[in-house]
Amino acid sequence: MTAAPLAPAAPRPTALPRGRTLRLGLLSAAYEVRTYFRQPDTVFFTFLFPVLFLTIFSVAFSEGDFGRDADGSVISAAQYYLSAMVAAGVLLSGLQNLAVVIAMERSDGTLKRLAGSPLPIASYFLGKLGQVLVTALLQSALLLVVAAFVFGVRLPGDAGHWFTFAWVFLLGVTSSAVLGIGLSALPRSGKTATAVIIPIVLVLQFISGVYLVFSQLPEWLQNVASIFPSSGSRRACGTSSCPSRTPRSRRAGSGTSAASRWSSGSGWSSASCWPV
Repeated sequence: MTAAPLAPAAPRPTALPRGRTLRLGLLSAAYEVRTYFRQPDTVFFTFLFPVLFLTIFSVAFSEGDFGRDADGSVISAAQYYLSAMVAAGVLLSGLQNLAVVIAMERSDGTLKRLAGSPLPIASYFLGKLGQVLVTALLQSALLLVVAAFVFGVRLPGDAGHWFTFAWVFLLGVTSSAVLGIGLSALPRSGKTATAVIIPIVLVLQFISGVYLVFSQLPEWLQNVASIFPSSGSRRACGTSSCPSRTPRSRRAGSGTSAASRWSSGSGWSSASCWPV
């Protein structure tokens, strides 16, 4: 009687190569960017929408009174709405677009298929964050070009204001993306994603002073809006993009700190929407 052959030992798992997660995240970001710009409706309603509204508001309210800056110069409509549209663009790219796309991918089974693939979870979210960063950066650059060359908005000429704009922009993109990932768990299906997400984003834009003058809102509504990063991003971007609006920087600081609290407090949402 011969002994039964022993089953071959299972191969020992090998350690992942260093930098694999980051490399796959960059490749995923490149794929997400190409997919984004191949969807005309998404490009119009999230990428070109703030540029269109900047043009409409700058022309429609060209005779409006938006106050004066620290030097006594009149603040034009284009100057006021530039910072508002930059913040709106970050909100649309980071919160609205990301929440809708992830909800749809969860509904159509894309996330389940990706969970069974070698793609690490961190690489998936790095790809999403990279796509939001690239599109928001291109969108903001387009807004600055249109405001400067079409409507004559004077942009800051010193490195300090641009540095402030850079870190406020990165903080706003990160916090909006994290909020978008968390908000993607709210719709029950991909078909209802836009109906659930868009009204929430619209309410945030209105109470944050994107379409209305923030100082004219009731004080209690200003306090509610200051909880969310959209309000802080708008005020901080306005401070950094207009060199003479430094007196408003105190209010901007409260908004950016709110954005940082949202960014750190909502980190759990990245893992919660990934199927296990």
